[in-house]
Amino acid sequence: MKDKKIDRKTRRGRTPSGDPNPIDVHVGNRIRIRRNLLGWSQEKLGLMMGLTFQQVQKYEKGLNRVSASRLWDFSVVMDTPISFFYDDMDAETKDSSPRKFCNPENDLSLHENMEVFDADPMRKQETLELVRAYYKIGNRRVAKHLYDLIISMSKSPYIHSKEDDEDGE
Repeated sequence: MKDKKIDRKTRRGRTPSGDPNPIDVHVGNRIRIRRNLLGWSQEKLGLMMGLTFQQVQKYEKGLNRVSASRLWDFSVVMDTPISFFYDDMDAETKDSSPRKFCNPENDLSLHENMEVFDADPMRKQETLELVRAYYKIGNRRVAKHLYDLIISMSKSPYIHSKEDDEDGE
């Protein structure tokens, strides 16, 4: 019976031993750090979040997992970006994803597969900046001409050398 309990907890994102996931503990610690930086008590944060101070305590210790919607609320109430809660996470903690405990034979290591994610142009800062800049162009006709130019250039048979790539950076 104990094995089933551990298995159930593992599916909920805990480690195989039933301990809180290190990522959840890290996020909880970051909530506590931000709360302390703001000079708030657990009770004050709880009131602002619609929680009891005991619930805040459990989030801060990583005993309760923080859902996406609750994390959003924490970021709004505490006036900090969501990324703050993941900042300064060490490599071992980053490697504690619950998916690894649930399906170890299908493990996609973060370190081994970063090239796959880095290759996706939609995840690059440059892509985001280009899209933002494109939509800031007030004259939509000019924007359309720029779009057509880029599409045309991307289809060009011109093959550039490595020096061209280095000069463009």
